[in-house]
Amino acid sequence: MKWVTREHVKVDRVACPWLIRRFVDPEAEFVFVPPERVMEVVQQEGAIPYDVPDVELGHHGPECSFDAIVKKYRLLADPALVLLAKIVNGADTDNALWHRPEAKVCAPSPRASATSD
Repeated sequence: MKWVTREHVKVDRVACPWLIRRFVDPEAEFVFVPPERVMEVVQQEGAIPYDVPDVELGHHGPECSFDAIVKKYRLLADPALVLLAKIVNGADTDNALWHRPEAKVCAPSPRASATSD
């Protein structure tokens, strides 16, 4: 299956392909496109969108896309994966949901933030 998201990956957009390949779809193919082209590619390719606004596998409240995938595919039984989801969430969001200290270490540098979306 093809999976599509926005180009210029950040924490969540780089962690989700690992999660998907490892636990959801071992044959997954990933497409990274400009944000305005995501839904076009979804239609053309029959791809699954993730980490874009207004999709099932996107941000919802304080939860990030990684959280959405963990929940949808019922991956909550693995405590290590649940902890990793908390760390990814903290690194990708304002860390208000879990307050994970590890997330501060994972946060992008100011220089990286200035060059990506």
